[in-house]
Amino acid sequence: MASPRLETFCCPNRDASTEFVINFQPLFFSGICIGSAGVSLLFSILQMLPKRRSYRRLGQYPLPKPASSSRILFIISVCDMLGCAGIIVRSSIWLLLPDLVSRISDVSSSDVWPEVFCVGSAMWIQLFFSASFWWTFCYAVDVYLVVKRSAGLSTIVLYHMITWGLAVLLCVEGVAMLYYPSISSCENGLQHAVPHYITTYAPLLLVVVVNPILFARTVSAVTALLKGRQGVYTENERRLGTEIKIRFFKIMLVFMMCWLPNIINESLLFYLEMQADIKASHLKNVRNAILITWFIMGILNPMQGFLNTLAFHGWTGCDVDLSFQRRRELVWDSASTSAAPADSYNPIVGSTLHYQSHVQEAKKNMAANGQQPSDAISVLSEGSDSSTIEIHISSELRDHEHADADGESWENSTRQ
Repeated sequence: MASPRLETFCCPNRDASTEFVINFQPLFFSGICIGSAGVSLLFSILQMLPKRRSYRRLGQYPLPKPASSSRILFIISVCDMLGCAGIIVRSSIWLLLPDLVSRISDVSSSDVWPEVFCVGSAMWIQLFFSASFWWTFCYAVDVYLVVKRSAGLSTIVLYHMITWGLAVLLCVEGVAMLYYPSISSCENGLQHAVPHYITTYAPLLLVVVVNPILFARTVSAVTALLKGRQGVYTENERRLGTEIKIRFFKIMLVFMMCWLPNIINESLLFYLEMQADIKASHLKNVRNAILITWFIMGILNPMQGFLNTLAFHGWTGCDVDLSFQRRRELVWDSASTSAAPADSYNPIVGSTLHYQSHVQEAKKNMAANGQQPSDAISVLSEGSDSSTIEIHISSELRDHEHADADGESWENSTRQ
């Protein structure tokens, strides 16, 4: 799990509340962390592997390279998996080598490797989960800018600079202030640890507070755009707006479920730390709540990786395709389909193109073919590999009507 208490534990002169929570059933807690992180890592990888079956919606064409929003979702999943890998390594060492953990608090020992491993593993976990928070925030910004037509693939470079720069800066700064003047002689008191907790939870609180606002503005912008394009707000547009709301709700639900216990646990630990005697009888309920939320954190923090893939893509199944030849055939089929003549017509498959870079080209092509596209912003179905927000240029119903009309005209001409 990811908690700044783990960095505090690396100090030999750690505070009493940190000592209380980490030394409660440490082997059992490490086993829970390994199990949760292992399951999350396994299923996250399984979700991202290529599948034999197509999970695209009926009526969607093979798509070009994914847009920035889809790349951000992929990076979030990678950060979560790297964080889970760090949890597995650290918990495994703590479980298999308990003597290593006990030597962290031994001030007289000259062996620095226990402290180095403690600090290194804690910083690894904090860095990638903090990066995951920043990327989640950038995702909310990106989908809003995409709807406002102010973002594109070029902004992904800016997102990389913001997320990795801030994650590394805050992680190094917080740890440096925590371990001042050195790891073996950290300053006593709560004041020197407060900046470390602020740098750890600042991106988390940013997502909790700002992302719902950005998502709400995105939904409002989508609704206004749909009404402006169609002139009326039909049942189809209402359904697309509902899909967007549900997708954003799932993302925030997973985030709140996985990280809200951290905020509750830290608040209770700070309250306990300010008491004169943390073992007082009137604090029994507080201590129980701390231990309960502590074990919930050990389960839910690593599970964010797998739950995020479910929120982003849905369950894509276990039918993994590891055949290189099959993927080459799929690419060849996609290329052959995209190279079809302009006058060829498929009444089932509509044209679905990326919002940022392909809308204008699609409009030109469809105008050249004599078709008038009907645009509607929609969230792709779970399991799609393309961008989260796209313009769905769909004229299937009208195309069917044209096909039926052409069929009737052909029959009439035949009879005559």
